[in-house]
Amino acid sequence: MRYPLSLRNVEDLLCERGIDICHETVRFWWNRFGPLFAGAIRKRRMRDGNLSCERWHIDEVFVKVNGELHYLWRAVDHEGEVLEFFVSKTRDKTQALKFLKKAMKRYGRPEVIVTDGLRSHGAAMREIGNLERREIGRWKNNRAENSHQPFRRREAAMLLFRKTKSLQKFVAVHSQIHNHFNSEHHLASRETYKQRRSAALAEWRAIAA
Repeated sequence: MRYPLSLRNVEDLLCERGIDICHETVRFWWNRFGPLFAGAIRKRRMRDGNLSCERWHIDEVFVKVNGELHYLWRAVDHEGEVLEFFVSKTRDKTQALKFLKKAMKRYGRPEVIVTDGLRSHGAAMREIGNLERREIGRWKNNRAENSHQPFRRREAAMLLFRKTKSLQKFVAVHSQIHNHFNSEHHLASRETYKQRRSAALAEWRAIAA
């Protein structure tokens, strides 16, 4: 769940350690325990107040599901933490509005929302009375663009997706686990990073115990 490995990669790694299983068993584990771990992480973060409503970055990325083009909407905060996600077949005003309402229902209204020039964002924000909080800039939304990179690496290992439901489930699990281990390595000193990594691993062991 954390590393961009295929199911067969995990099968080979376990075989090297004397555990002989089929890659379909790994898939079963992923489907069985992934959502449980992701849910536990989300609850802890909501409880501890580790989510920010100061500044959101919203962007959408193209994803192929069984050869058909879909759009994955994502909202991240100013630190790159994935707040909300949404899969749709179109990226019009209706879908943008549905995504914004879903995110704001869970986290409240942010002070600023940074988007690209997609007109659907402006139309949706105008309808909910949030247009004055929108910012558009060529480089301002790099935070959202960069947040797609871990997903793209993991998507390649998964050899794309066959069902929309599978994509939604995958993103739900992957985003929470990525958030949990996101220690802002490039912004912290080595000692601070090691402390954060140790804390994240300790919490992960408690969740997975």
